[in-house]
Amino acid sequence: MSERARKIRISEWLLAGALLLAFLPALIALVGVWTSVDYYSHGFLVPLVAYWAAARSRVRFAILENRDRRAVIAAIAVVLVYAMGLASGSVSLQGLALVAAVASCAFYLGGSRGLRVLAFPLAFLVFMVPLPPSWLTPLIVKLQLMVSAAAVELLGWFGSAVARSGNVIQLPAGDTLFVAEACSGITSLVTLTPLAIVLAYFTENTLARRLTIVFAVVPAAMLGNLLRVIATVLAAERYGAEAATGNWLHESAGLFTFVLACLALIGIGALMRRLAPVRA
Repeated sequence: MSERARKIRISEWLLAGALLLAFLPALIALVGVWTSVDYYSHGFLVPLVAYWAAARSRVRFAILENRDRRAVIAAIAVVLVYAMGLASGSVSLQGLALVAAVASCAFYLGGSRGLRVLAFPLAFLVFMVPLPPSWLTPLIVKLQLMVSAAAVELLGWFGSAVARSGNVIQLPAGDTLFVAEACSGITSLVTLTPLAIVLAYFTENTLARRLTIVFAVVPAAMLGNLLRVIATVLAAERYGAEAATGNWLHESAGLFTFVLACLALIGIGALMRRLAPVRA
């Protein structure tokens, strides 16, 4: 390792230590969300993936000119956002401030070219930041209603006499099924999106192919959860609502849905490469 590269490595560790101390409250708040909300549990993996992606660009980053003083201005803005997040108790603002602080450090060490080199891992860190509840709650309600309506419509085509009131499905025998948040598709949407971006970035080399995989998250997630709701309704009609929703199979349905959606994304990428291989 050259003397210059060694100095950059030392600077990286010093900045990492300073960030850890300064943003410890934000990290604690983020971990609290990751451990308490199912669709944010992937937050633990996001920094690891980002670090791995950054390590792949370490050689290119090390040869850049460093110490860009303009990063001080960005750092001041970061401090203000972080202070707002702490004062308001907003985990989202605290998380964004942490990501911006990491980007400011990269800017300081490598300048604007350094930011371009590390653009993907820095941008990927955003996926560890939870969305504000005021943004997510209306989306969850809409997804619950969409899945409920689609399931009842499809079941009606096949002769099932079910009805719907909001996100509550009424069975002919009088039982009711509540399409809960877990069945809305929000878990699949939030967790599959970063996975699709990693898959698209590292397995495809054209923008069109990458966007195809990322945009496929929405139909894959929604179709998987729609099938989950339909299967639950059919089981409830045959065995009763309590038996259909109170067993290990129903509890594991979310995992099965997620795995199927992941396989669908991988299959889409494989199909594109088979039907239209990219020439080297």
